[in-house]
Amino acid sequence: MEKILLFFMQGIPEIMGVVAFGLALARVPLRWGIITVAGTALTIIIFIIRSLPLSSFGLHTVAATLLLALFIMKTTRTTQVNSFVAAFASFTTLVMLELVINKSFFFITKLDQQVFVSNYLLWRLVSLPQAILMILFAVIISKFKKPDKDAWKIRLGMGGGEML
Repeated sequence: MEKILLFFMQGIPEIMGVVAFGLALARVPLRWGIITVAGTALTIIIFIIRSLPLSSFGLHTVAATLLLALFIMKTTRTTQVNSFVAAFASFTTLVMLELVINKSFFFITKLDQQVFVSNYLLWRLVSLPQAILMILFAVIISKFKKPDKDAWKIRLGMGGGEML
């Protein structure tokens, strides 16, 4: 149970960052309510895929990339091509951050990789900076790459048409 809790405590912010990063690249305004729901739902789907006995290494990443592209396509006015490019770039950035952060951690601490992988708490804690960086990068991209105010298809409110 502790491993599941740690997975979600680290996974939800990380996938929220991936969703926000993808949306920022697609020039969609960052709406944190939608990003939180999408990030949580995608994290649950990733957890289920990773839990499958036949799931091979990386299958969850491919599925998550496709699901993020589909989410962007269906909830925004972004083209299919731009949705796929944004989703792919977002997950590619996450993978690169994970590689840099993990390599830096091993270099600084001189810890053996086997010790690191066998300590689930340490493994999840070392992954938190990439979640924070993904969110930070999304906010920065959104500031420099001006979002299209009409990019969202999703509207909230009772007849007021207020966007999330």
